[in-house]
Amino acid sequence: MQTHTATALNSPRYAKTIEVSKRVRWDIDHDVIRGRNFDLAHPFLPDGLSLADELPFLSPSEHRFLSQVQGRTYANMFGLVERFIGAKMLELSRDHWLGDQTALEAIVRVTDEELKHQELFRRIELLVAAHMPAGYRFDVSPNDVAAFVLGKCTWAVLALTCHIELFSQAHYRASIDTAPDLSPLFKDVFLFHWREESQHAVIDELEWEREDAKLENDAQRDAAVDDLIALVVGVDGILQAQAKADAGYFLQVCGMAQEGARAEQVNATVLKAYRWQYIVSGALEPRFQQMLGKLVSGTQMERIQTALAPLTYAVPARAQAMSAMVQ
Repeated sequence: MQTHTATALNSPRYAKTIEVSKRVRWDIDHDVIRGRNFDLAHPFLPDGLSLADELPFLSPSEHRFLSQVQGRTYANMFGLVERFIGAKMLELSRDHWLGDQTALEAIVRVTDEELKHQELFRRIELLVAAHMPAGYRFDVSPNDVAAFVLGKCTWAVLALTCHIELFSQAHYRASIDTAPDLSPLFKDVFLFHWREESQHAVIDELEWEREDAKLENDAQRDAAVDDLIALVVGVDGILQAQAKADAGYFLQVCGMAQEGARAEQVNATVLKAYRWQYIVSGALEPRFQQMLGKLVSGTQMERIQTALAPLTYAVPARAQAMSAMVQ
């Protein structure tokens, strides 16, 4: 009864996401791709995400190519995570089948849009692959990752989902939108992606709060926090493997040695960039911190922060400087 009451009280917020979803609705071919291909004369990811500027020995063309390698993985990673996000949203819709039909429509719309996003990123990979040198690998199975993630409790899955959809917005607003000379097609992909993800994050928050209301005691919430930490560890494992593959591909294409001081710097920087992009930037996002802080105790927050502590080195120097200025 309590969760049904909460859903009814939040019905206007679900309704607002429907209204915006209808207004910003876009088509992959007509609005995003528009018959274009990727121009490799332009970078894909800005330095604020790729951290390519932390490798001063790169030539301009190498600097640009590293941003393109990371941008290709960036698109593939979103295609990967949207597999489990869509599946979880379908599962959550069951709770609303015979309840608030506004909430049901809002969640069905999220699922439909996530399926469209998966198709978009599959298309982007094909377009990029047609122009970039052979040898790139993204061997992570979306179904295997989804099976792992969906094996955790719904509270933890929604926490991770909210984290992902908030950092995707933060990346676009703070880095991609304002970066000069990015690939116009790459920029448009994430402009249109951002427009729909903005509504998805609202649904994540509403469903996460609804799921939190089902937890009956501290032991259940402790178990949920354990699952969230396990998901972060799992994501980091994926990042370590992909960073190694991407750094190796970059070094090979650029004709650089696979071993030695410069190779070590490339490997370390790509891993740092991925930890920044997919874990740390989201964990530091104020909206995510506020949401998480409402749902966990001080002790539980400390456990989460302790788990994240080994990754916090990945905050770029420029972000640290900006934070110091704000403080």
